Amino acid sequence: MKTNIDRINIPEISQELCDEIQQKLDNKAKPVGSLGKLEALAMRVAMIQNTLTPEFSNPVMLTVAADHGITAEGVSACPTEITWQQVLNFLNGGGGIGLFSRLYGLDLWVVDAGVNFDFPDHPKLINAKVANGSNNFLYEPAMSLQQCMKAFNNGREIVANFHEQGTNIIGFGEMGIGNTTPASALMSILCGIPVAECVGPGAGLDGAGVSHKARVIEQAICKQGISGSVFDVLARFGGYEIATIAGGMMEAAARQMIILVDGFITTSAMLVAQAMDRQVRDYSIFSHVSNEQGHRKMLEYLAADPLLDFDLRLGEGTGAAMAYPILQGAVAVLSKMTSFEEAQVVNTSHIRIEVKVND
Repeated sequence: MKTNIDRINIPEISQELCDEIQQKLDNKAKPVGSLGKLEALAMRVAMIQNTLTPEFSNPVMLTVAADHGITAEGVSACPTEITWQQVLNFLNGGGGIGLFSRLYGLDLWVVDAGVNFDFPDHPKLINAKVANGSNNFLYEPAMSLQQCMKAFNNGREIVANFHEQGTNIIGFGEMGIGNTTPASALMSILCGIPVAECVGPGAGLDGAGVSHKARVIEQAICKQGISGSVFDVLARFGGYEIATIAGGMMEAAARQMIILVDGFITTSAMLVAQAMDRQVRDYSIFSHVSNEQGHRKMLEYLAADPLLDFDLRLGEGTGAAMAYPILQGAVAVLSKMTSFEEAQVVNTSHIRIEVKVND
């Protein structure tokens, strides 16, 4: 199998309708700019879709799952069996992502990218398993280049299929015990930030556990080395869910879809994707800032403005799902809110009042 990445053509976002979109927003029956960031969101979505009447169709949430060999080094407080157990839970509509997807009208699909378990067939399970978990990257690359490419292309294919079925907005979440460790390693390398500033408690490590996790990552980076190729870095230190999500994000941007980014793990996939093509960032909405300490610095590196700050650290796509109704509101402002003319309200936005002060 070839290991080079085919050129993915991500188009620049058109500026053609920018003035018309702004004029339409300003003519809504409200003071100019009074809906703040909601108006900025409406502008972004309308420009991505290149229309004055943006809308979302067939919104999908992809929660991508995989196991990680690095957990053998004691970097997680949870047993790895939780990964497959939670996948089954999600498929039955459970967990945070099951609840929020159902509550907010997102079509939840779970992707087995590399879980150490053989799942029975399920109508909402996508079998994209490359292997039964990644290797322990303290001693060898997490994935071979061929395996990493397979996972990356799986993500592309999955997103392409949804787009062809009419989906124009897609959220990404993840499930994988130990996956804050590869995410922290990728963050440190791609952002140039010391490992100690990237690691956090994950699913419940204490201070000593966090320090141990940082040492394991530092030793692994020292042994594996840092490649000048972002794809090599992904193969050495990533995971199957991260590679699958990165490929999916690239494909979504190439198809001019809205990308809903969740927390720490999915943002590490975005770091990979934007290192391959910075324009993928333009199609992305960052849903929230996680309580995992490295996430805020990730977002700062990406110059991202997250919608929510709720101290979330569950993952699964929950933050992205919670942000979706906000995006719906932003789009409704532009597409459905009454204008001054429709409401028969006098538009005073153009009136200037001069106040003269007598000496």
